[in-house]
Amino acid sequence: MPNTAIGPIRASALSKARVAHVALRIRDRESGIAWYRDKLGMQVVRAFDLNGMTFTEMAMESGEAFRLELVSGDGAVERPGDGELSDSFLLSGWHHLGIWVDDVDLAVDELRNWDVRITLDPTDNHEWMVRVAFIADPWGNVIELLQPLQAG
Repeated sequence: MPNTAIGPIRASALSKARVAHVALRIRDRESGIAWYRDKLGMQVVRAFDLNGMTFTEMAMESGEAFRLELVSGDGAVERPGDGELSDSFLLSGWHHLGIWVDDVDLAVDELRNWDVRITLDPTDNHEWMVRVAFIADPWGNVIELLQPLQAG
C-alpha cells in the first residue's frame, strides 16, 4: 500500500491541538511506576486520587510535553493476550504507544538486558523512513521504538 498524503487539514478549533497524554489502566500503581521508570526512563510528574482510583502522570526525562497517565485501583481487567505483536493487531481500540529514540538497536539491547520482552527485533521500514522495534510491558501493552532513517 503506497504512503499517501491526506491533504490539508480543514480549519477548526482543533487544528492546532496537541496530544496531552494516553491513559493506561493498570492494577498496581507501584509496579507500573517502577516498570516505566526503570525500563523507559520516565518519571512521575504528578498524581491525584479521583473516584477510588489513582491517576499518576509520567513523562520522559527529555522534557517532552506528552504524558503517560497510569490509572490504578481495584477492578482492572487484564488485556487479552500477552502482548505478542501479531496477536495484538487483532484487538480493537488502542494498539501501541510509539516512542522516538536515538538508537533503536542500542535501546533494544539495553531493554533485553533488563528482561523486557522484545516482540519485534529492530527492522527498517523504508516506506516510512524509520527503524522500528516493538516491546511489551508486563501487562501486555505494546510499545513501539522508532528511529528516523537517513535518506539516501
